[in-house]
Amino acid sequence: MSTQNSEPELGPTGRPLRQFPEPAVLDSHGPARVIAMVNQKGGVGKTTSTINLGAALAELGRRVLMVDFDPQGALSAGFGVNPHELDTTVYNVMMDRKVEVHEAVRRTEFENMDLLPANIDLSAAEVQLVNEVAREQVLSGALRKLKDDYDVILIDCQPSLGLLTVNALTAADGVIIPLICEFFALRAVALLVDSIEKVQDRLNPDLKIDGVLATMFDSRTLHSKEVIARIIDAFGDKVFDTVIKRTVKFPDATVSAEPILSYAPTHTGSVAYRELAKELISRGGSR
Repeated sequence: MSTQNSEPELGPTGRPLRQFPEPAVLDSHGPARVIAMVNQKGGVGKTTSTINLGAALAELGRRVLMVDFDPQGALSAGFGVNPHELDTTVYNVMMDRKVEVHEAVRRTEFENMDLLPANIDLSAAEVQLVNEVAREQVLSGALRKLKDDYDVILIDCQPSLGLLTVNALTAADGVIIPLICEFFALRAVALLVDSIEKVQDRLNPDLKIDGVLATMFDSRTLHSKEVIARIIDAFGDKVFDTVIKRTVKFPDATVSAEPILSYAPTHTGSVAYRELAKELISRGGSR
C-alpha cells in the first residue's frame, strides 16, 4: 500500500502558502505604530499600496491616519481631495509652529480613515528645513501629538531619498518597501537600504524594515517570477508572502478616488490587500 506525500501549496513567492489569522478586535485605540512606505523610485505602486493597506486595516477596525508626504499630492488626490485648494497641509504643520497638527487632519468618507494632506508647497520644505534645528525630526514632533488618536499611521513618501524621506524614516517605527517586479527596480534598493541603515545608526535606532512588498506581479511571465526569486535572495523572510498582482482595476479605483476595497470589494486586488493587512498584524507590524 503506497502513501502519497501531499506537497504544500506554494504561493507566488515560491514559499509554502500560509494562512494568516483574523486579527483580534481592538477594545481601545492608540498609541499608533508609524509606518513609512518608501522607495526612491517612482511608479512602484507606493501610493496605491498606502491607500489600500490603510483601507484594509481600517476594515479590521484599526484607526488609520494616512500622511501624504509627497509634494505631488497623489495620496490626497486618491481620496478626492484637490491638493491645490488646501489651506492647511502637512507643510504648514511642519514649517509654522502656530499651526496645530489637528487643524490639518481631514476626515475621509471612509470609516476609520483620516488624511493629513499635502500639495506642491511641501517641495519648499526640503530647502527650508536645511536651516532648522533638529531638521530631521520635524515630522516626528508633529506626529507625536496624533499617536494616541490612531492605531496605525501610514506615511506615503515622495520618490527620493532627500530630507523629507529622512524625516519620514526618523518619525517611523517601521518601513515597508514596495518593489515592482522588474529587474531594473532591484538596482536602486541597495541605496535605499543604505539610507535606512544610516537613519538607524544616527537618528532612529528603533527603526526596522517591516517588509518588502512585491507589486505589479504578473504570474504569466518568467520575468516576474525571476525577480521575486531575486528579491527573496536579497531580503529573505522580510519579503511579504502577500504579492500584489498587476491589474487595470487599480488605476480605475484611483480615477474613482477611492480604495480598490470599496471600488471592487471582491476583486483579487482587494483580497490581496486584506491579506497584507492580516500578514502585517501577524508579523507585529501593526496592532
